[in-house]
Amino acid sequence: MTQKVTLHPGSVALADWARVYRGAEVFLDQDCRSAIEAGARTIEAIVAKGEPVYGINTGFGKLASVRIGTADLATLQRNIVLSHAAGVGEPLPPAVVRLVMALKLASLAQGASGVRWSTIEHLSACLKANLIPVIPGQGSVGASGDLAPLSHMTAALMGVGEFFVDGARVPAEAALAEAGLTPLVLGPKEGLALLNGTQVSTALALAGLFEAERVFQAALVTGALATDAAKGSDGPFDARIQKLRRHRGQIEVAASLRTLMQGSAIRASHLTNDDRVQDPYCLRCQPQVMGAVLDLLRQAGETLGTEANGVSDNPLVFSDTGEVISGGNFHAEPVAFAADMIAMALCEIGSLAERRIAMLVDPALSGLPAFLTPKAGLNSGFMIPQVTAAALVSENKQRAYPASVDSIPTSANQEDHVSMATHGARRLIPMAANTANVIGIELLAAVQGCDFHAPMQSSERLERARAQLRAKVAHLDDDRHMAPDMEQSTGLVASGALADAAGGDVLPRVMDEVSA
Repeated sequence: MTQKVTLHPGSVALADWARVYRGAEVFLDQDCRSAIEAGARTIEAIVAKGEPVYGINTGFGKLASVRIGTADLATLQRNIVLSHAAGVGEPLPPAVVRLVMALKLASLAQGASGVRWSTIEHLSACLKANLIPVIPGQGSVGASGDLAPLSHMTAALMGVGEFFVDGARVPAEAALAEAGLTPLVLGPKEGLALLNGTQVSTALALAGLFEAERVFQAALVTGALATDAAKGSDGPFDARIQKLRRHRGQIEVAASLRTLMQGSAIRASHLTNDDRVQDPYCLRCQPQVMGAVLDLLRQAGETLGTEANGVSDNPLVFSDTGEVISGGNFHAEPVAFAADMIAMALCEIGSLAERRIAMLVDPALSGLPAFLTPKAGLNSGFMIPQVTAAALVSENKQRAYPASVDSIPTSANQEDHVSMATHGARRLIPMAANTANVIGIELLAAVQGCDFHAPMQSSERLERARAQLRAKVAHLDDDRHMAPDMEQSTGLVASGALADAAGGDVLPRVMDEVSA
């Protein structure tokens, strides 16, 4: 059954934004109508007075001093949309664009943008009809808002450009007609309100956060499996150690690892007469590294939850006083910082997991057969999957250079400091996919390693995780085509099925901690 989310503008929980991203049907709380109509009346009054107000009857950016006559106001709004629809590159994923539309809807519905109720209805109707504007992914510097990509969204609402309809690209005017909708005709300020704001960078960063949470949870499961496969100790997960360090994420990760491994016969088999004193850091320091990752993702989530519920276009309408005030809420610096944090977190999840894979395939470190194959030499086993993991980790490191520290002035130096949030956030989905592949490889390797300890089994929770994989991928005796196995394993990671199998109730979450 399709989930449904009602947007209460200004107070939407992160978990609800995640549901929108994953396909939930979107409804707007109708109680916001009075605020929207009050904002629209404020714009009408300003137009009637004829006094110059930026964004309503003036040019834009460096051209703000140019006065526009009343007869040309509709053309002014149409022109800004078409001229700013200058993006390039591959289209943004439809799931992200749905989230963009919902974020924009919730922002406009707070009444501070001056748009009409009919415009809100048009955007909502397109979202409900699953008309997804084709938005090129490149062209925004994250201030003054996500101008180019949001212009492509707005142009489609006007019947210019294209929509995705059931995965196919359809001319916008034809798609609207098929859905029984007429192209949007913009009123004063509406073009600027629709194309200004941080909704694209925020949607991309949120998508990265949602994907990162799934990868993070799966990595706790594979980390516990790898610990059992290497006959590692769960001593470093002792609650007393974490309590002395005091970091909340570390405490929760250690508790999760203890629970995941509880009752493991493999662990019980080497509680005594094991001459090893300490495990490698990739096993022993999981609470410290993954706990820090959890804290970082939650901090990013708090920032993005605030941003998603804010109003970030310009100028802003204050209907209680009849004022329209120019400011800088379109500057996406908070989003840029959050995106950089998520990028770092994804890097570390993958980096630690790759070290565990490397440990498992090395008999000197793991005590397991070389490259996890019983016939090393004739077979290469997991030799090259580890190489693939290393390549993906390195690629993520290169992508993780902070976007927020860069700025190139635009608009003839009127917009002289920008956030670069949009491409900082756009890299997160590919980075999460890379990390999911690394965790998928670790799942294969860790389960293979545990197989060598038969008939001993791991804990009940980890055995459920092993069973999920073994239902799709058989034990590796002799070399075979590895890519299909890796694809199946990564699918369990990315879908959340692996975490669910081990018991999602014991795995720390990012989003439950944050709601607006």
